[in-house]
Amino acid sequence: MHLVEDSTETDITRVFQDRITSGVAPGSYVAVFDRERVRFEQGFGGVTVGGPVPDADTLFRIASCTKSFTAAVLLILRDAGRLDLDAPVDGFVPEFAPVLPDGIAVRPTVRMLLTMSGGLGTDDPWGDRQESISVDEFRRLLVRGVRCVTTPGTAFSYSNLGYALLGQVIERVTGGSYIDAVTSLLLEPLGLGAVFERPEGDGAVTATGHRVRRERAVDEDGRFVEVPFSGPGVFSSIGGLFASASTLIGWVRWLDGAWTGDETGPLSSASRREMQQLHRLAPSRPTLDGVPPRLALGYGFGLFVEEDADLGTLVSHSGGYPGYSAHMRWHPASGFGVVAFENAGYAAVAKPAEQALRLAIAGAQTTGELPEPAIRPWPETLVASMTATGLLSHWDDRVAASLFAENVALDRPLDERREAVDAAVAAVGGIAEVASGRATPICDSPDHLVWFVEGTEGRLRLEVRMTPVLPLRVQTFTVTVDDQGE
Repeated sequence: MHLVEDSTETDITRVFQDRITSGVAPGSYVAVFDRERVRFEQGFGGVTVGGPVPDADTLFRIASCTKSFTAAVLLILRDAGRLDLDAPVDGFVPEFAPVLPDGIAVRPTVRMLLTMSGGLGTDDPWGDRQESISVDEFRRLLVRGVRCVTTPGTAFSYSNLGYALLGQVIERVTGGSYIDAVTSLLLEPLGLGAVFERPEGDGAVTATGHRVRRERAVDEDGRFVEVPFSGPGVFSSIGGLFASASTLIGWVRWLDGAWTGDETGPLSSASRREMQQLHRLAPSRPTLDGVPPRLALGYGFGLFVEEDADLGTLVSHSGGYPGYSAHMRWHPASGFGVVAFENAGYAAVAKPAEQALRLAIAGAQTTGELPEPAIRPWPETLVASMTATGLLSHWDDRVAASLFAENVALDRPLDERREAVDAAVAAVGGIAEVASGRATPICDSPDHLVWFVEGTEGRLRLEVRMTPVLPLRVQTFTVTVDDQGE
């Protein structure tokens, strides 16, 4: 299904086809969608070397995208009054007694592990190979000792061990297995076809995982080596799910539905929005070539959250596992999202997936289907700005008193404000009869506006911010000579 512009379709296709051609992975699948429909989807290469092309129902390992399911179950238990996120983890897993830096006495909590701030070190290569260990093996591992790299609760550090511990918290609270909890509390109520074991029969097609022998040429036999499947165990909570594009789209749409107030499913929209808040700031990562730098990047509950200079908030998670790479990403302001998979270990499919989402959003903006992201001032803010502009030419204390909240005169008496306004107007040679329109008004929220008024020898910068209570009145009012406009 292709519901994007021809040029956008061509660009997305080229991005993913080039990766197959260049030997990044034997096969891949990508789907770009909005809140109602799939806008573009296509498979490339094969589910194994020389095999059929992946489709929307082909199962891939989603790896660490599983962490969002783990987080959602914990919030379901929290909302049901069965779990306190600020409870120490050792109350559920007593074998967990980490050695802390400098001997500081801190007991890592559920919330700390959820937000990747439990003090545990980054452990992807090791953690990804632990999936199948049993509870007894895990306990013995913990008894041997765990060492933290930072004081718990103070810094971001991506930890698979932390999410394995959270899987055990779920088991202690529910009295059953982690897999049963995810299945009964999430997958079944939402009708999602994700599974923790590779299905046998029933027509299900699962992409085979591979590792890449990069010393072999792209077209040489033996470049891709099949990777054995690992079965479920304690570390399934870090990355054990298999899902198709259709299933992962359903999961993303449900999470994204929180932003439109959708209350379907087992977790409230408020709690789903809570998952998608930046709870722990993370070090910045390199961006794609030509993409503006991120303003902020961090971890929520089982999800990464970033603030993008062009698009605003983006929510995502990647999955890298032996044999697989997965990525899901969405843009709450527009409802556009992408899911993508490749059947080669740690292939970093996040990069082309991010490109695909940006291309789709840009294409929809070009055609006018999707407006450019913008914060628009409230009508009351605009009216206040026009009234304030009028005060430049003719100050009236009665007009000012009706426009301003009580703090304005208390912060600076109105007669002093009038004198300052008159001085600013004189500094730009008086107000010009016709504005040049050189400067675009700016606002950072609907209750705020910065605008410019032309003088004969310069221009003025005006700013208002409205009160949070009704009736809306101006709580901030400034008039300054704009040196930038000279």
